[in-house]
Amino acid sequence: MSTATMARNPASHGIQLDFPVEGMSCASCVGRVERAIAGVEGVGGVSVNLATQRAHVALSSGRVETAAIDAAIRKVGYEPRESVVELSVSGMTCASCVGRVERALKAVPGVLDAAVNLATSRASVRVLGGPEMAPSLVEAVSAAGYEAEPIRNAVDTADRERQARETELSGLRRDVVLAAIATLPLLVFEMGMHMSETLHHFLAGRIGEFNIKVLSFLLAGFVMAVPGQRFIRKGWPALLRGAPDMNSLVALGTTAAFLYSSVATFMPGLLPDGTEYTYFEASAVIVTLILIGRWIEARAKGSTSEAIRRLMSLQAKTARVLRDGSEADVAIETVIVGDVVIVRPGERIPVDGEVVSGSSYVDEAMITGEPIPARKQAGSAVTGGTVNGTGSFRFSARKVGADTLLAQIVATVEAAQGAKLPIQAVVDRVTMWFVPAVIGLSLLTFAIWLIFGPSPALSYALVNAVAVLIIACPCAMGLATPTSIMVGTGKGAELGILFRQGQALQSLKDSKVIALDKTGTLTKGRPELTDIAVTDGFAEDEVLRLVATVETLSEHPVAEAIVAGARQRGLMLAEPTDFSSEPGFGAAARVDGRRVEVGADRLMRRLGLDLSPFAKQAAQLGDAGKTPLFAAIDGRLAAIIAVADPVKETTPAAIAALHGLGLRVVMITGDNERTAKAIAARLGIDEVVAEVLPTGKAEVVKLLQVGGVRVAFVGDGINDAPALAQADVGIAIGTGTDIAIESADVVLMSGDLSGVATAIALSQATIANIRQNLVWAFGYNVVLIPVAAGALYPAFGVLMSPMFAGLAMALSSVSVLANALRLKRFGRRARVEPEPSRPAQLAPAE
Repeated sequence: MSTATMARNPASHGIQLDFPVEGMSCASCVGRVERAIAGVEGVGGVSVNLATQRAHVALSSGRVETAAIDAAIRKVGYEPRESVVELSVSGMTCASCVGRVERALKAVPGVLDAAVNLATSRASVRVLGGPEMAPSLVEAVSAAGYEAEPIRNAVDTADRERQARETELSGLRRDVVLAAIATLPLLVFEMGMHMSETLHHFLAGRIGEFNIKVLSFLLAGFVMAVPGQRFIRKGWPALLRGAPDMNSLVALGTTAAFLYSSVATFMPGLLPDGTEYTYFEASAVIVTLILIGRWIEARAKGSTSEAIRRLMSLQAKTARVLRDGSEADVAIETVIVGDVVIVRPGERIPVDGEVVSGSSYVDEAMITGEPIPARKQAGSAVTGGTVNGTGSFRFSARKVGADTLLAQIVATVEAAQGAKLPIQAVVDRVTMWFVPAVIGLSLLTFAIWLIFGPSPALSYALVNAVAVLIIACPCAMGLATPTSIMVGTGKGAELGILFRQGQALQSLKDSKVIALDKTGTLTKGRPELTDIAVTDGFAEDEVLRLVATVETLSEHPVAEAIVAGARQRGLMLAEPTDFSSEPGFGAAARVDGRRVEVGADRLMRRLGLDLSPFAKQAAQLGDAGKTPLFAAIDGRLAAIIAVADPVKETTPAAIAALHGLGLRVVMITGDNERTAKAIAARLGIDEVVAEVLPTGKAEVVKLLQVGGVRVAFVGDGINDAPALAQADVGIAIGTGTDIAIESADVVLMSGDLSGVATAIALSQATIANIRQNLVWAFGYNVVLIPVAAGALYPAFGVLMSPMFAGLAMALSSVSVLANALRLKRFGRRARVEPEPSRPAQLAPAE
C-alpha cells in the first residue's frame, strides 16, 4: 500500500493513534512525516494534518512499538509531542502486581514507557499525545485486575489518597479484630488440646471431638470468608488469569489447608488411613497474622509519605483578594494572575507574587532554611506557603496553582519518589517470575514429600507445600527500593534539598569530585568595588564615570558592583551607545563620543595594550582575593579596577564537610588565576581551573570525567547550565537562575553550600538503606523457602509450621518498612565514612 493510499483511509484498521507532531511548516514536511511513519513495520495507515499539526496512525498489528514510531519521526527532523500521564493505582500488594501493571500499561498503543511505584501506589506513563490517553490507560489497568484514576490536581489527589488510606486502615483494623476473635477459640481447640491432656479430655467430654471439628470448620470458614475474603477475591482471579500474585499464594495455601481439613472432618473415608488430620487453625491463623502484617505495613507506608503531606499542609486554603473595590475571601483555586492579595499579620501567604504596598517580615524557612525572617516591601517577591509576621501588605499574584514554587516543590518530590533507580532493575527481573516459581516449588515440595516422606506422607506433603506458599514474600522485594526513596527524598525536602531526578539519589553517592562555580556559589554573588588606580593623563572619577556608564547595560554582578560604586561617589552617568559585550572578555561602548572598553586582562591583550604598568597592583589584588579588571579609553590603557565578592560565611565549613566525605574539591572560575588561587588557598580547595570562559566550564567537567570519574558540578548562573548538564550530577543553588535550576538534577533551596555535603551524605545513607532492604528481602526468601519446604528435616528433624510461615511472611514487609523509616532520623551533620581514593589532579586550563 502506498503512502498516499494509507493517508486516505487510516481508519480502516482497528488500533488507532492520534498525537501532535511539532516542527512541520509545509506540505513537504507532511510527506516526510507520513513516509517515516509508514516505514515502521506494523503501521497500516497514516494521515498527517498540517493545520492541526497532528498525525493519525492506524496499526495493522497490536505489537507495533510506539517507540519505533517516535524514533522514525525524530529521525527525519520533527518532534512528536510527548507527555506524562500520572495515575493513582489501587489494589497492588506486591512486586508482582507492579510488574503486571507496568506490562499492561506498556502494551497500550501510544505508550513509550511506564514506571509503577508500589510504595506510592502511582504510575507514571510517558505517552505520545496528552491527557486524552488517560481513559485507555485506566482501562488497561482495569483489565489487569486493578483500579486506576488519573491524577489531575495534586491537592485533591492527595486528599483522596489520604481518605483511601484511612479507609484501608479502618477496614484492615476491623478485619484484624474479627479474625482474631474467631481465631482465638480455634487455637484453644486445636493447639490447646494437643498441648494439654487435661484440656483435651475436658473439651472432648463436654463438647465432643466431632462437634469441636465442626465448630472449628465454622470459625475457620468465617475467617476465610469475611476478614480473609480480600485474599480470595483478588488471589483466585489473578491465578485464573495466569498472573498470580501474593494474594494468590495466600489464597492457595489457606484454601488447600481448609479444604483438606473439611474433607478430613466430613468425608474422612476419602483420605488414606492415618491422614485425617485437620488444619483449620493453620488457615485461620495464617489469615490473621497476614492481616496484622498488612495493617502494620499500611500504617508504616503512610509514614513514608509524611513529607509530601507536610508540604501540602503549607498551602493556604483561602486567599483574601481585592475585587471590584472590596475585599473577599476566595478559595485558593480561584486566585488568578494579577489579583491583588491582602495579607494580614500571622497569615500564610497563599500564592507567589510581588508586594505592591505595605511592609512586613516573612518567615521563609520552608524555602531557604534561614531562621531569620526576610523583610518585604514594595517590589519584594513573596512565596506561597511562607508565613507573614506582624506587618500587613498587599501583593500582586504572579504565579498561581501548579505554577507556584510550593506546587513545583511538591511535584518535584513526588516525581523523585516515583522514580526507578538502576538498582531496581534486578528486582524487576526477579519478581516477574517469583510467584510462578514459588507455586512450582510448592508443587514440587508436595510431590517429593508425597513420594519420599514418612507416614502420613499426604499430611506432611500438604503442610510443607502450604508453608512454601505462605513463607514466600514478594511484598518485601517490591517495597525494598521505593520506600527508601520515598523517605530519603522526603527527608531531603525537609532539609531544603530537592532531588529533581530520582536517579540522582544513586548517582550522587558515587561522586568523587565536586566541581564548584565561584560567583554566587562559594561567594555571595554580590561583588563590591574596592580599588581603582589610573594611569597618567586620566582622572579617577572621570574614568569610573565612563566605565560605570558602559556597565549600566550589563547584567553581570561585577558590572553592577562598578555601577553601584560610581553612584556612591555621586557621579552622574551618561547614556552609552554602540554597546557590545562578550562573555568572558568584557564590554565596550561609546560614551560622550569616547570609546570605552572594560574587561579582563585577556581583552586588553587582544586590543594590543601593554599591562605592565599595572603588573604589581594586579598581583597584589589577586593575592588579596580581589578580581582585577582593566579599562581602556580611546585605545589607551586608562585604569585598573578591583572588585571583591565576599565569601559566604558557611562556605569554609561546607568545603571542610566535603573533604570529610573523601571528595576532591575543584573550583572552576573565569577569574584570573592569581585571584582564584588566593581564594582557593583561603578555603582549602584542592585545585583551581581559572580563566575559564563560560562556554568552557562544560569542557572542564568533561576533562574531570576522564577515566570514568564521577563528577558533581555545583552552580547557580545561566552560564553554568551546560556544565550542570554535562556533570554526572548537576547541583543548582536554589537562589540562582531558573535556567540553572532546570538543568540540574538536585536543587539546594537555600544558598548554603553545606547542603551539597548533606545531599551526598543523604544519598549514601539512602542507597545503603536500599541495599540493606534488598539483602533482607532476597535473603529472607532464599533462606526460608527451603526451610519451609523441609530442607532441615533429614538432618535435624525440623519442619516449619504454616502458622510460623505466616508470621514470618507478615514480619518481612514490616521489617523492610521499619528499616526505610530509619532514614527519617537522618540529620544535617550525618557522618559518612570517607572514600579512600581520589582522582588525579587536573592541570589548570591553558
